[in-house]
Amino acid sequence: MIIVHHLNKSRSKRILWLLEELQMPYHLVQHQRDPQTNLAPDSLKVIHPLAKAPVIVDGELTLCESGAVVEYILNNDTQNRLRPQPDSAEYYQYLEWLHFAEGSLALPVIAKLMMSMEERVGDQAMDHYIGKEINLDFSYIEAVLSKQSYFAGEQFSGADIMMTIMLEIACQYRIVKR
Repeated sequence: MIIVHHLNKSRSKRILWLLEELQMPYHLVQHQRDPQTNLAPDSLKVIHPLAKAPVIVDGELTLCESGAVVEYILNNDTQNRLRPQPDSAEYYQYLEWLHFAEGSLALPVIAKLMMSMEERVGDQAMDHYIGKEINLDFSYIEAVLSKQSYFAGEQFSGADIMMTIMLEIACQYRIVKR
């Protein structure tokens, strides 16, 4: 059985959502951030040297990073759900969005979040760069979703789970308006 090491206020809720969608059994181990520093506890470092979540343990395998964990779980789904067939055009849309969530989108969203933790005038080079990237990414998202129901076409997939969490963070911290 997969053991999921979940950290509160983290992207590891993607993995819980995915496992629930697939109705796959798992054991949940919860870790709490330090209330003062907001950092992950040392208990996660015991599981994986990066001390980040999600981390799954399945037998001898310990795996970190949301995209890798999503792929691992989907590879172990005997019913082949929540991902288009590899010989379809939608499969490559799925891969693009699966990686876009942590590749293109995460950097400006997290950078904007971190920059909001300090007083800024908003006219520095980083403010302009991050603003441009956020506008570019969200324009692309809007253009794609105006033509299809989900990120990888007309079927809900693991890419939607990956993307939704980043979109939720962007809305929660008012990086973009709802």
